[in-house]
Amino acid sequence: MKAVCWQGTNKVEVETVPDPKIINPRDAIVKITSTAICGSDLHLYDGFNPTMKPGDILGHEFMGEIVELGSAVKNKQVGDRVVVPFTISCGSCFFCQKDLWSLCDNSNPNAWMAEKLMGHSPSGLFGYSHLTGGYAGGQAEYARVPFADVGLFKIPDGLTDEQVLFFTDIFPTGYMAAENCNIQPGDTVAIWGCGPVGQFAIRSAFMLGAGRVIAIDRVPERLQMAKDGGAEVLNYESVDVGEALKEMTGGLGPDSVMDAVGMEAHGMGLEGFYDKAMQAVRMETDRPNVLRQAIVACRKGGTVSVPGVYTGFVDKMPMGAFMNKGLTMKTGQTHVHKYLHTLLDRVQNGDIDPSFVITHRLPLEQAPHGYEIFKHKKDNCIKIVLKPGQAA
Repeated sequence: MKAVCWQGTNKVEVETVPDPKIINPRDAIVKITSTAICGSDLHLYDGFNPTMKPGDILGHEFMGEIVELGSAVKNKQVGDRVVVPFTISCGSCFFCQKDLWSLCDNSNPNAWMAEKLMGHSPSGLFGYSHLTGGYAGGQAEYARVPFADVGLFKIPDGLTDEQVLFFTDIFPTGYMAAENCNIQPGDTVAIWGCGPVGQFAIRSAFMLGAGRVIAIDRVPERLQMAKDGGAEVLNYESVDVGEALKEMTGGLGPDSVMDAVGMEAHGMGLEGFYDKAMQAVRMETDRPNVLRQAIVACRKGGTVSVPGVYTGFVDKMPMGAFMNKGLTMKTGQTHVHKYLHTLLDRVQNGDIDPSFVITHRLPLEQAPHGYEIFKHKKDNCIKIVLKPGQAA
């Protein structure tokens, strides 16, 4: 089969690799009909995860049709059309039973790696390095899905791929991030980052009762999409974001703030230079410029939500502001399974059409081009869907 393989920093190639096979009775093989490039994939593309190996198949947002089932999977059928949550979950451990699906204790065969770094391991993830299991990803023609009786979500008739593809990650990620904001009716929410997750977070915040959403970015097409979703927008290259937020909230600050950027935030001035320099010499693994800003900007007693991905260690955090302002922080990889039925209802009720975020549709063979335009924000690119089997 054809698959998008990581070959080193800033290099991916579409290669012919062996087809996946059933290796456990709870496995399924899915023929992929749609997949996508995620902002989190860029962290791997940019070389920030040391546990990647040349030839690793990328991708954790994918869906398709079941073509083979393990003998223990009794609740799905060959031919079912399914989406695949990016978090791999067993369904029966302590954490899965508490709806904390991304913390599954049984799905990361390389848990020892994560434990050395974090103390405990999160769940396995598709296509996201050997730190989270070394599972082959879904930017391919086929994928093996472990724990398929739990992990595969059957799609009702009448919905297109593009309406449901983002159930795999960015829609529930944006929704959980908004839920983590503890939004009360009429609240003001400030969101740093208007990439795909930020766009879903904006719309989710309104669905959960926010009165105002203020979105912060620098890319014109992203800011316009945020405005189209009802947000007020700030270009951080044009204004002092902290001062602007004070002015827009009468000095109080936003009720909740969200870092939808994560470890590769673009800092300004000396702070930005400091983070890049520290990261370059491995004295800091992530660039937390946005997280610092969000903590300082949030009103007293407010909530900091962090869907942006961080992988290691950060420096110069304003813990004094965090503690003395009595803030609450909520974060984590998304518990995708928890939100699937809720989000399906939202789509079927007409509350949202998730396809709004798509700007590019490419054949799988053009994935290297897709990574480049997505990374460098060329051609007004916000979200790319890849179509295996489509002619280049």
